[in-house]
Amino acid sequence: MIGQTLDERYVIRSRIARGGMAMVYLANDLRLERRVAVKVMHQHLAEDENFTRRFEQEARSAARLSHPNLVNVYDQGQDAGRTYLVMEYLPSITLRDLLKQQTHLTAEQTMEIGEAVLSGLAAAHRADIVHRDIKPENVMLADDGRIKLGDFGLARAVSANTTTGQALLGTIAYLSPELVTRGVADARSDLYAFGIMFYEMLTGTQPFTGEQPMQIAYQHAHSEVPAPSLVSAEASPELDAFVRWTTQREPEARPANADEALEHLAAIRAGQAPPLDATRVMPTAVGVPTSATTVLDNAQGLGSDDSALGATGGTTVLDAAVGSVDPFESGGGDAGGPMAPIDRIADAARRRTRRGRLLALGLGVLVILAGGVGWWFGQGPGSQVAVPDVAGSDLASAQAAIEAQDLNVTVIECSHLTIPVGDAIGTDPEAGVRLDRGSTVQLCQSTGPELKAVPTLVGLSREDAEAEIAAAGFTFGSVSDTRFADSAAGVVLAALTPEGEALGEHYPEQARIDLVVSAGTLPDVIGLDAAQASTALTDLGLVVDAGLGSEAHSSDAPKGTVLDLILSTDPVRPGDAVGLQVSLGPELFEIPDVAGMGLQEAMDTLSAAGFAPSTLVPEPLRSLAKATATDPVAGERVEAGTEIRVKSTISL
Repeated sequence: MIGQTLDERYVIRSRIARGGMAMVYLANDLRLERRVAVKVMHQHLAEDENFTRRFEQEARSAARLSHPNLVNVYDQGQDAGRTYLVMEYLPSITLRDLLKQQTHLTAEQTMEIGEAVLSGLAAAHRADIVHRDIKPENVMLADDGRIKLGDFGLARAVSANTTTGQALLGTIAYLSPELVTRGVADARSDLYAFGIMFYEMLTGTQPFTGEQPMQIAYQHAHSEVPAPSLVSAEASPELDAFVRWTTQREPEARPANADEALEHLAAIRAGQAPPLDATRVMPTAVGVPTSATTVLDNAQGLGSDDSALGATGGTTVLDAAVGSVDPFESGGGDAGGPMAPIDRIADAARRRTRRGRLLALGLGVLVILAGGVGWWFGQGPGSQVAVPDVAGSDLASAQAAIEAQDLNVTVIECSHLTIPVGDAIGTDPEAGVRLDRGSTVQLCQSTGPELKAVPTLVGLSREDAEAEIAAAGFTFGSVSDTRFADSAAGVVLAALTPEGEALGEHYPEQARIDLVVSAGTLPDVIGLDAAQASTALTDLGLVVDAGLGSEAHSSDAPKGTVLDLILSTDPVRPGDAVGLQVSLGPELFEIPDVAGMGLQEAMDTLSAAGFAPSTLVPEPLRSLAKATATDPVAGERVEAGTEIRVKSTISL
């Protein structure tokens, strides 16, 4: 999924987590330009209408809720057979991660997190929605301090049929007794799961543990949750009573909803909690035989005839079975008279017979149950164990978790985009698959992103380069620079990392590659008229800056034509400023006045001024001649090297 786009809107960037029903990815929302979490249902579950309906149920349930302590749901849809849910992205850890780091929490931390969870849960209960999967993995602790409850994948409206059917949903360690025995859940079931989680925060352990889920479920249905103070010094008597209240086996003995539990927890935190009724938080003694005896007075129990007692005195001590019979009850002896001792003893015997039959029936049921449990764990589904989810764990913890399930581990190396080198990526078979004990599981150890060969991109068009980047397993980033060069417009000049460094021969898979692209060649404006040159440069996106321009004399270029292009940057990019050097034409010099000078002196003076003097006077006679004028005349400005005719007269 990484690199793909759902509904042309959500670009998948990396994987965040994996669950039993779906995979969660970090994505960019192209429309609203924000980061979101996208939950994509596993492909094999998307083909099941029941699972798809439950997944869509999550979107509808969660979208109805808006609360600071609940994860917001933005969107839901399907694309190419994939059902997905778009949620608020929270840079965070889960409560499970925090418990792994700290083992257990302080009483203040526990109450703070508990109040936040109950506050969000109360909002759901007021909307007639049962969460059905309260556990530390679904409590998000954001980096900015916010505490949010998420994952309403098992939620249903209270008004709907809340019987789970043939299978129990939710994590077994947090299932309420009514879910285990009857498969029925309501708001009070959420509070039972919350109470188990509250116990776990205080103590660092769950109250009921076992090697098989069946064992844990049995304890939920038939055992009372112990007081946290038996394990943790953090638990006060008030917190003990609160945990016992929320985890009563009978739903009627628990708080009616999260609002009631929240109110009491807030009072505990403020030191103002009223004491809870002991009958609501202590187990009821059912079926406990009494050790007392019943003493029947002669006058009260036997009438005035002492002979019926034989040699006994005024009182007779009977066992509980006999003493429980009302001595004035009709049906024994004479009508309307007291029951004779022999009749009372016979009646007690009948009662003991009935109790014996009930006891035998109960023992028979226990034998059948024991046989069923033996079959379940010996040859049935209970003989298998589930592969744990170890993705993202360090290698030692992942191996220990798999071996704890009586499975063998083989470590292999695999590349991964986001999981750090050395940590576990996942297993084969994947997490959740049930295997026979002693089976071998392959554990993938991350070697980081795979290094792939970098293709030749320089010289390709931008479109061809982008296609090459994708085909090679990389991600095209952007055109980081456009500059004028000797290549045609759109041709790739360089391929760089996001930090602007040149690529080597190999580069991590899916890593970003930026391109430097040619804007084309600079136009040849030398010899053009200055206005024409300015237009050509402006059409290419350059700015002709008069402040950068200059003028120069040239004997080869006519006045007003461009001698050179002046650049202010190297390389030159669209938008940069350039200047023009414009010709002033040939440089002109003033002809000096040589009238009155000797002819030879005048010619030397003109030569020194850069002109080419000439005369009609032969050289032998020049010493006798004097210059009278020049052609062109003195003071006129002409180019250097111009022939100047010197006029003269000869004196004899």
